[in-house]
Formats: sequence, structure tokens, C-alpha cells
Amino acid sequence: MDPTVDPALQSELSAAVSAETAAGVDLLRRLVEQPTVLGNEEPGQAVMAEAYRELGLQPVDVPMDAAELRAHPHAAPFSWDVTGKRNVVAGLGGDGAGRSLIFNGHIDVVSSQPDRLWSTPPFRPTIDGDWMYGRGAGDMKSGLVAAVMAVAALRRVGVEPAGRLTLQSVVEEECGGNGALACVAAGYTADACVVIEPFGATLTTAQVGVLWFDVTVAGHPVHVADAGEGANAIEASYHVIRALRDLEAELNTDPPPAFAAYPHPLNLNVGVIEGGDWRSTVAGECVTRFRLARYPGAPLEELRDRIEEVVAQASRTHPYLAEHPAVVSYDGFDCEGYELPADEDVITELRACHRTVTGTDPGLVATTATTDARTFGLYGGIPSTCFGPYGEGYHAADERAFLPSITTTAQVLALMVCSWCGVR
Repeated sequence: MDPTVDPALQSELSAAVSAETAAGVDLLRRLVEQPTVLGNEEPGQAVMAEAYRELGLQPVDVPMDAAELRAHPHAAPFSWDVTGKRNVVAGLGGDGAGRSLIFNGHIDVVSSQPDRLWSTPPFRPTIDGDWMYGRGAGDMKSGLVAAVMAVAALRRVGVEPAGRLTLQSVVEEECGGNGALACVAAGYTADACVVIEPFGATLTTAQVGVLWFDVTVAGHPVHVADAGEGANAIEASYHVIRALRDLEAELNTDPPPAFAAYPHPLNLNVGVIEGGDWRSTVAGECVTRFRLARYPGAPLEELRDRIEEVVAQASRTHPYLAEHPAVVSYDGFDCEGYELPADEDVITELRACHRTVTGTDPGLVATTATTDARTFGLYGGIPSTCFGPYGEGYHAADERAFLPSITTTAQVLALMVCSWCGVR
């Protein structure tokens, strides 16, 4: 199928997006300058709210209410303070008979540590040729910029979507997805959603579920001179990690068709270890923070039960833990996997827009990560996919965004608005 958009308008839109390139690069620079790690998202949200106002839109705050989130059946557990946090939403069009659409992106980024591994300071955006370097340049402030550029182009050519278009800049995608969930709970819905994650010239049709969990091991601290009389919690944690690696191997047998191309789709990550407090004291406690994935359709309750069973069994087979079992707790991601049929309307129409703009057909991919697309799809009943700019080094040192791909993404998104929503 081809987009149902007048060819002259297609050409106008493409040129209008190109005319917004310099402004888009400047917006990305301003966003990357804000170190929007967990707990410090507000400076980036202030930039996004101003960007929406510059489009002539009226941004609306969707606050993060701790009590409401903890009462929601699909919220991720969280131990941090969300007071004062907000998601920023703006909309346009919607007075006609067209279908509605959400463009969603997240403002939060992961830690840049250790900063010594970066070639340039992570929150000092640096342009080298067609690339901008900086934490969040790719994941996913480039996507937020592409959405702004697409709407700016629509404004430039005087086009208003007939169906409602909603722009969202949300928090906490990197740690659980409660920002997007707050928007769904607040009643923001649509006929489809595009999460503008940096997947390059591909559209996602499947993603894994993700569970964050902690394992706490209590040791017996003594002076190192009497180490044989104590029990080292850090060393005992190795035993638990090995048992969880065995579980990881078990879970990776027999992947479903969507993930068959991956040799190892479900990854366990030992992300953080906090143990001991003095080099001459046998460590009295160790907390290890893990991430583990699960296929779409696999209940997370089963995964939690399996993890707790494995940790309990590991404790029983350890000389110290047998009497002092390791304890499992949960904080952050607790999300199901999500799969969208390849013939879903939002997929086929977005692919058609991509072919029109670039002359190439975007690939369809399953990702071994998770995104906010699942929140809209599973909990909002909104068919959702990911499509966005190209970048490299996500969650790594020297993260970078390919600037020409932001313009191309914005051209596809602008055409998608006209094709999906219709125009007035």
C-alpha cells in the first residue's frame, strides 16, 4: 500500500522537515546538555515543554503520583521518590474524522559512569561530522527531536491532522515504564502509537519482558585476621550468581519464532554489586542487583517463582547460606513481553511511509530489550511499535546519534501523520 497523501504535499513535507534540521540539531544539543538521569529528569522536561510551546501547542503535565502508581496493577515497584516528577504531553488536531496517533519518547537517560571512558564529557554534546556524541543523544532524545521536527514541518506547510496527534515526553522508561503508564492511566489513548526509539530503519514487532530483582546475602563480619571464623557475604554471592546463570541457560532453550534468530535472546545481567564496608573486615552483607528477560506471553509471576526457587536451592547447597538463606526482593522493571502482528495497520502504514520517503522497506525486528511500546499495547489497548533515528553506543561510552537519520525519521513521521490521521 502507499500513503494516501497527495504527492505535492509529500514533497512539501519533506522539504519542510529539511528546513527544520538546524533547529532540530540545536534542540538535541539543549537536551543532551541536561543530565536527565533518574531523579533529575525535570531540566529535560522543561526543555521539552518549551519546545512544544514553540510549536504553538499547550503542554499539559501528567504528574507521577506515588500512591496512584503503587495502586495500579501494572506499575513497576519502585523505592525512589517521584515527588514533583512529570510527564509532558501536548496535542494537536482531532476535529476531523481521522484516526488518532501518539508519538512517544522518554527524557530519562542511564548513568554515564565511568565518565573516564568517554572521549568527550558525556553531557557536553559534541558534533563530529554527521554524529552528535553525548549521553542520551541516541537513546532517545534524538527521537523526541524527530517528533518535534515532524510537527514543525506540518505547521510550516499549514497542515492540521484531522485525527488527534499526541506528543509525549515521559520519565522512567529506563527503570520500569511508570511514566508511560501514568499517561495511559490519565486517559491518553489513540488508535496507534509510535515510540520513537532509535532502532534505525526498522520497526519492532516483538520485545522481551524484563524483571529487575535484588538478592541480599547476609554474612558474618569478623576481623580479617580471624577470617576463618566469619562468612564473607560477597563470596557467598558468587554461588547465587552461578545458580542464576544456570537458570538463564535453561530459559534460553527453545526460543519462540520471533526470537529464533538470536543465539541468546534472554540475558541475565549482574548490574550492580554493593557489598562490604571495610577492606580489613570480612564482608557482612552483599546486595546484587540483577536484570533478567522473559519471552512475550510468559507470565512474570512464573519467572519470579522460578528465581526465588533457584536462589533458595542455591542457599540450601551452600555451607553458610543453608542456615542464612539469601533473600530476593524487587525494585524497578516488572514488565511483560509484547508482540504485535506484522500485518497490524500501524506497521503496514508506517512501512509504506518509509518506502515513500526513502525508497527502501524498513526491516521488522524483535528486540531483546524492552520499551514503552508494551505499556501502550498491553495496558492501553493501543497497537504500538518502535521506529526512530539511528545511533550507536546506547548505555555505553561515546554514545552518538547519526544526525541525518533524525531528519529522515521526521520526514517519515510527518508523512505518517498525514496518512494515518488525515489532514484538514
